[in-house]
Amino acid sequence: MTLNYIKRAPKIPSENPPLLILLHGYGSNEQDLFSFASELPDEFLIISAQAPYTLGFGSYAWYAINFDEINGKFSDLEEAKTSIDKLATFIDEIKTTYQTDVDKTFLLGFSQGAILSYSLSFFYPNKVNYVIALSGYINKELLPNQIEKNIIKTKYYCSHGTVDQVLPVEWARDAKPFLDSLVLENEYSEYPVGHGVAPQNFVNFKNWINNNLD
Repeated sequence: MTLNYIKRAPKIPSENPPLLILLHGYGSNEQDLFSFASELPDEFLIISAQAPYTLGFGSYAWYAINFDEINGKFSDLEEAKTSIDKLATFIDEIKTTYQTDVDKTFLLGFSQGAILSYSLSFFYPNKVNYVIALSGYINKELLPNQIEKNIIKTKYYCSHGTVDQVLPVEWARDAKPFLDSLVLENEYSEYPVGHGVAPQNFVNFKNWINNNLD
């Protein structure tokens, strides 16, 4: 496999299970979002991927975030694009290995994982059918030069904390108008929390997932 991962097998076995892939944030690991697994629909094969770049002590990243006196904080876009390509290959490997339902591929990312989820959905149209982007934003520098809006059918659930001190909520608010301009189905919501997932947010995206599983 292209990436290391942990999995939760479907609690309700089926020939072609729906697939949910979890992408953790910067400095975390595959165990982080996996805590959601027990609360999510029993039909799912749940795969929690480990980012490819190690930061040491069980911490990983999808791409480096660097700091300097001139540019301040900036992202290593080359590493990010490499991770997007690896992730695309990984998704195909998982689909083939576990014979998942090709029309029910969900990608849930938090923070850096959400940024990557957005980007992958545009570089690899319809590789995933549903994106749940938590506490992330659409990085315009991580998009294809041209987006053919009539091709993409992916649906998006986007949410953010209003007092997020890591990724400002203003960045996240750009997602809805951008997705609307491409006539892509999306839902955007905010919660009075920092850089994390509010309990009500969890309930709401779980309901969104259930509605799209039917």
